[in-house]
Amino acid sequence: MRMTSAWTNEDAIRRWNSSTTREAMEATAGDGDFAKRHLVNPVLLGLLGDVRGRRVLDAGCGNGYFSRMLAERGAQVVGVEPTDAMTAFAREKEADLEQGVTYVQADLTLLPDLGGPFDAVVCSMVLMGIPDWRPAMRACVEALRPGGLFVFALVHPAFERLLGTWQEHGEYRVRRYLREYEIVGSDASDFHRPISAYLNELASLGCRLREVVEPGLDAAVAVEGESITPGIDGYVHLPNFLIVSAEAPV
Repeated sequence: MRMTSAWTNEDAIRRWNSSTTREAMEATAGDGDFAKRHLVNPVLLGLLGDVRGRRVLDAGCGNGYFSRMLAERGAQVVGVEPTDAMTAFAREKEADLEQGVTYVQADLTLLPDLGGPFDAVVCSMVLMGIPDWRPAMRACVEALRPGGLFVFALVHPAFERLLGTWQEHGEYRVRRYLREYEIVGSDASDFHRPISAYLNELASLGCRLREVVEPGLDAAVAVEGESITPGIDGYVHLPNFLIVSAEAPV
């Protein structure tokens, strides 16, 4: 595995752009994949609260599915996405649905003027895929009004390969945690960092931690999904995702 330092943000963006397919985007255009529907989205929406009339930045919006969910709930949404393919897909959906979502193609570390501060910024399943992630987190915080809400979701750094090891061993196994390293994926790479890296960076930006959520899968949902995805019951017992909410400095 290569170290994070061997990658640049541009490398990661190119990899995501080349691996993204129309079929995959269509399949997740409504509310994401299985994990997003059952584990991530409900927590994000709960932490964000009532978004009616609030200005929300979806930082690293991908195909725009969560931006569309926010717009359905009355938010004024700007989605930022660096890849050509996913930005084009999100804009196509907006042209069809006319929800008032503005999609901007940009690297999160190089945000253009987005029209003023936001009431909330959500960054879902993005930071662990960015090699130079600290400037991206800083940009998210700086995009907020004083006291605004920053919510981000990650693959849980302590349980990144939960499904695979649960399928193989009936338990979770990990050999290293404290160092940073690349996790090669079928579409692109993620980068392992300990939880402390993210929380300490949040503190260094002057944010006040509000809540940390480690969601578990409902046992009934796991029973229904076990025939399709053996080992899915691991998600009942251990968290595959870490979701954090914090307030920007006042």
